[in-house]
Amino acid sequence: QVQLVESGGGLVQPGGSLTLSCAASGSYIMGWYRQATGKQRELVATIDRDGTTKYADFVKGRFTSSRDNGRNTVYLQMNNLKPEDTAVYYCNTGGLRGYWGQGTQVTVSS
Repeated sequence: QVQLVESGGGLVQPGGSLTLSCAASGSYIMGWYRQATGKQRELVATIDRDGTTKYADFVKGRFTSSRDNGRNTVYLQMNNLKPEDTAVYYCNTGGLRGYWGQGTQVTVSS
């Protein structure tokens, strides 16, 4: 059974940084999504098993995803955070009908 457990969210000031972690039960192609209040869930980044990454335009140059395959853990390093980055962030494998972490709240506010 696929299990995904996230950690690392919190409150940060604009311009600050946070790192999210997602511990998985195996080695999977992973995606990071986010959902702001009243908005649809949107794809933020993907990372393949070999570490190849892709990013949404609105986070390019600010967010970086990486993985530690020995620990079955993926990370999302978020720098230069903006208030519009405020959302619940989810890790995922298998696409929209796949498996989801429980979500972690990221709030960017002064």
